[in-house]
Amino acid sequence: MTVFLCAKCGTALTPELTELAAIPDIRVHERDQETRLLPSTLPRGYYAIDPEPWGGPYVLQADQEDPKPTHSRGFLVSREEGWVIAAGPTGTVVVHPGDAPDLRPLPDMTGSAGCCGPTGESGLNQACPCGAPVASLAADCFGPYELHLDPVRTYPFVR
Repeated sequence: MTVFLCAKCGTALTPELTELAAIPDIRVHERDQETRLLPSTLPRGYYAIDPEPWGGPYVLQADQEDPKPTHSRGFLVSREEGWVIAAGPTGTVVVHPGDAPDLRPLPDMTGSAGCCGPTGESGLNQACPCGAPVASLAADCFGPYELHLDPVRTYPFVR
C-alpha cells in the first residue's frame, strides 16, 4: 500500500492506495447526465503512473492536418499557432479526485480554466493544505475526470 505525501511539508495527501499496472480506458458513453463528467479514470483506492506527458508546456503537433488529442485521454487543443500536444512531466500519479480530499484550488483559481471545471491543461491547480501546489485536477465536461499528482512535488511512501 502506498500513501502520497507533499514534498514541501510531508503531509499525507492520499489514504493508502493500491497500484494498477495501467490506466483504465475512459468510457465516454457513461457520462453522468447531471454533471456531464465521465466516471473517474481511476477507481477509489487505486493509483496508476501515467507514462505519457501531462500538462504544459505544450508544443505544436507535427501533423496539423490530422491532430491527435493533447493528452492520451484528453481532447484536441488548438492555440493561435495551431494544434498542440502536451510536453509536460511524465510519471504523474493519477488518482481518483476523491482520494485527495484535503487538496484545495490554488488562490485566484490559477490553472482552473474550463467551462464546467478545470481541464488540467493549464498546469498545477490544486494545493496541499500547506499551500504548496502539488496536483492538476481535470474535471471539465469534455475531458477525463482525474487528479494528477506532480512527480516532483509529491512522493510515495510505501508501507
